[in-house]
Amino acid sequence: MIEAELQFVVERLEARYAAAIDDDRLEEWPDFFTEPCRYQIITRENHDKKLPVGIFFANSRGMLIDRVRSLRDANIYEAQHYRHILSPTLVLAHHGDAVETQTNYQVIRITAEGATALFSSGRYLDHILVNGTTPLFAEKLVVCDSRRIDTLLAIPL
Repeated sequence: MIEAELQFVVERLEARYAAAIDDDRLEEWPDFFTEPCRYQIITRENHDKKLPVGIFFANSRGMLIDRVRSLRDANIYEAQHYRHILSPTLVLAHHGDAVETQTNYQVIRITAEGATALFSSGRYLDHILVNGTTPLFAEKLVVCDSRRIDTLLAIPL
């Protein structure tokens, strides 16, 4: 795959991922991942210190599906939605069908009452498989700049 095409493919994956979350199509969220996969939300502080404890962890699509089901059927949280703002994706490495990338993000949280605030900022460190017709995340590490989360982290970042 040539560099410009690869850039387009990974940026489109990131944009589709964010749009599914922002548009409350959470049932589609697990479909962006391979099986098995790794999805983790961790603070920058813990990531920099190589501490494994994060805010959320899943290592299979089944765990991601369960998360969505619990959001829809079991968890009680304030009605809200997100708006992602993404930087261009930086391709860090490309080996065969595997691509390592970094994308900076900001997530704006909008409550049911209309209050709007910056909820989270940080970077996605992704391992993407680009074989086949649809690229998928084998790993998405969400590294939050701050260790403070002001409210329940219900919706995936």
